[in-house]
Amino acid sequence: MKDALLALDQGTTSTRAILHDAALAPRAAAQAALAQHYPSPGWVEHEPEEIWQASLATLREALAQGGTAAGQVAGIGITNQRETVLLWDRASGRALHRAIVWQDRRTAAHCARLVAEGAAETITARTGLLCDPYFSATKLAWLLDNVAGAREAAERGALAFGTVDSFLLWRLTGGRVHATDATNACRTMLYDIRRGDWDEELLKLFRIPRAVLPRILDCAAEFGTTEPSLLGAAVPIRGMAGDQHAATLGQACFAPGMVKSTYGTGCFAVLNTGEEPVVSRNRLLTTLAWQLGGKRTYALEGAIFVAGAAVQWLRDGLRLFADAAESGVLAQRADPAQNVVFVPAFVGLGAPYWDAEARGAILGLTRGTGPAEIARAALESVAFQTRDLIEAMEADWSASGAGRVLRVDGGMVASDWTMQFLADLLGAPVDRPEVQETTALGAAYLAGLQAGLLPPPGPSVAHWRLERRFTPSMPRPEADRRYAVWKDAVGRVLTRGSEDELTP
Repeated sequence: MKDALLALDQGTTSTRAILHDAALAPRAAAQAALAQHYPSPGWVEHEPEEIWQASLATLREALAQGGTAAGQVAGIGITNQRETVLLWDRASGRALHRAIVWQDRRTAAHCARLVAEGAAETITARTGLLCDPYFSATKLAWLLDNVAGAREAAERGALAFGTVDSFLLWRLTGGRVHATDATNACRTMLYDIRRGDWDEELLKLFRIPRAVLPRILDCAAEFGTTEPSLLGAAVPIRGMAGDQHAATLGQACFAPGMVKSTYGTGCFAVLNTGEEPVVSRNRLLTTLAWQLGGKRTYALEGAIFVAGAAVQWLRDGLRLFADAAESGVLAQRADPAQNVVFVPAFVGLGAPYWDAEARGAILGLTRGTGPAEIARAALESVAFQTRDLIEAMEADWSASGAGRVLRVDGGMVASDWTMQFLADLLGAPVDRPEVQETTALGAAYLAGLQAGLLPPPGPSVAHWRLERRFTPSMPRPEADRRYAVWKDAVGRVLTRGSEDELTP
């Protein structure tokens, strides 16, 4: 009986495969780290072959650990780091260049030119996105313009473009399927979120040949089957969604007004707004939550580029501790009289500031500042940035109730200290689920939905369970005072004028 579900979660710093049963309970998991490459300041790249080999190895290991044959798997769900760009040869399947990662800022000047030329309004109106190097279009344009022979090969249909999901699907199916899902498509800056298709005017604007683009499917669909030799049998691939969309499904944020925030390398808060797109007045993104049965559910999203990456920098760059888990312990020992603020703008600032040229700073240093105070400031920066997003969401959509309860997931939520400070700063409960790998959970759910093992989104889907609720304990005046210090610190690193000028 085919009653197992396999999720492949290809993230920014690691690749995971998690085997679930038909009730979405995790059975086995495998994980492999992913090397980061920084060829120039602000540039971030991944090796495509490392992504592929790690994906295949973790899928095999998860099956082996779970004692499950590939023939018992009802479906694979793929979820992935979004906006990261690959361009590969259709004949050989080999990438022409390293993957350009979502954090990469090499196309900031291109985006600035588009804004100066007045194209930003069209981009936002069609895509719901802001004209920023974060998204895929300018990255793909860079590859076409800077890899020898790429543009000519693309125009004659010899190349394929994709985000990581498309690349993995191509490899898993032996080059038979070039497709993506609507959530990944909507992050490229080439997709019309209302029509649900690639936009011809934007393709001309970015000089992207339509021949390189993948076909767009629902998040739960028949994406093809794996080459039998890869896993031991042909396994259907039945789910696909970008990581934050998969996490929204994994957190069961099925009703309009529900919001989740994922804390990984970056932080991404997603608010379900229902059947109609909400236009942001506060520099959030209007995006898809998911697409099922041809029907689109929309969301508002705020993106923080650096969350867990700040802790990684303290560990690997400054060597303040050996294990990221030690950051919370260290933060608890910090001198409460020290007002150190860490603005982790290593690759610019995301929502609601969108300043690609801003760079990081640690402010308020004194002779009494030590590793504990810097660790605390790094963890606090995640909460401060989350409040930025939640306040923008509530201003954009008053019916949201975004500040009432926040569902959280990702590696950083294991820190009780960090989650308590988050609840204190927001003045709202923070709910941590039993299963914290909600991105993989969402991917498995999509595969199970398409396989007929699980019901559509709604009250009958019972895979979400509360592990712990963190409730506010800090007095509101103190929380507001600390947030004001943060806002002042951010104003000192912005490069495009004051914060008031940046917020419509």
